[in-house]
Amino acid sequence: MGSLSLLGFLFGVLIMGSLSSSQAHKFLVGGKDGWVSNPSENYIHWAERNRFKVNDTLLFKYKKGSDSVLVVTKDQYNSCNTTSPKQSLTDGESVFKFDHSGPFYFISGTGDNCKKGQKLIIIVLAVRNKTSHSPPPSTAPVPEPPVSPSPTAETPASPPTTQPPVAKSPKGESPQPAGVNPSDMEPPATAPAPAKSSAPGFTGSVGLALGISIGVSVVLGSFAGMV
Repeated sequence: MGSLSLLGFLFGVLIMGSLSSSQAHKFLVGGKDGWVSNPSENYIHWAERNRFKVNDTLLFKYKKGSDSVLVVTKDQYNSCNTTSPKQSLTDGESVFKFDHSGPFYFISGTGDNCKKGQKLIIIVLAVRNKTSHSPPPSTAPVPEPPVSPSPTAETPASPPTTQPPVAKSPKGESPQPAGVNPSDMEPPATAPAPAKSSAPGFTGSVGLALGISIGVSVVLGSFAGMV
């Protein structure tokens, strides 16, 4: 409960502070001296000690009927020219409100009081927004990373097929491939030899038999004659 009360008190202080800061201020020109011909502090110095903004007001206090306040241009201010002022205040307690920012020029409307230093210049500050809407900073385009080519499996190139060198062979022989052992090669097929005629053998056998028969006959004949 105590914490809630403390939060409420702090919130109220913040609200009052923001209200007081946003309220316009009223400045008594010249301080305790007021609007006079011989002030104890120069009006220029007095203005430099304060800060003025739009909607603030100035209070000029002087003796009614014996002095006045004239709102003039810059040239009239520099020359203390009291003719044709922009505005004339004569009621003894004159209030002037700043309705815009920039410089404002005031002089006394009596005799030579302006030349004696009864003159005032106020610079009103420009209104500043609490929240400024600045455009977002421009961003440089982010460069896209270079796309590296995906590795592809390359098929190794097959070595070129080479024919084994053919060894030179002597005349009349067929060439043999190099690197082949001649002993591993099959010999060439030979044609079968022509069959020899059996006629001479047969003739010899017949003659032999015939000779034996004749011999036997001769032996038998000789044997029979002896008997």
